Amino acid sequence: MIKGINHKGFHVVDMERSLDFYCNKLGFKKAFELDQPNGEPWIVYVKVADGCFIELFYGGIEGVKNRADHICFEVDDIHETADQLVKKGVQLATEITQGRALNYQFWVVDPDGNWLEFMEMHPESLHMKS
Repeated sequence: MIKGINHKGFHVVDMERSLDFYCNKLGFKKAFELDQPNGEPWIVYVKVADGCFIELFYGGIEGVKNRADHICFEVDDIHETADQLVKKGVQLATEITQGRALNYQFWVVDPDGNWLEFMEMHPESLHMKS
């Protein structure tokens, strides 16, 4: 039985820059690292919540990413979340909007061009009714 999303992986160009973004700006915690069998760094795991992680893989290449390849973080208060991120220097890629499923959302782009969605669930949304 599927319980939820465990992780989402991203290739990153500059690990320290990415860790600063995810840990210092978004408030997640660095959990652990895995190395290749030859000892080279491979993945850094960032803990979002219990049982939920982001995998940051070394070796990304600079470039534009497609917004369809994204991860979505559910939040309690979309406006408060946006305000907190802007105060920490995160630029919103979109304004807060209400989507077709009735949920409120906005998007940001991480330092490697990965799209991140933040969403506040509407009680009458299709997500909540399903």
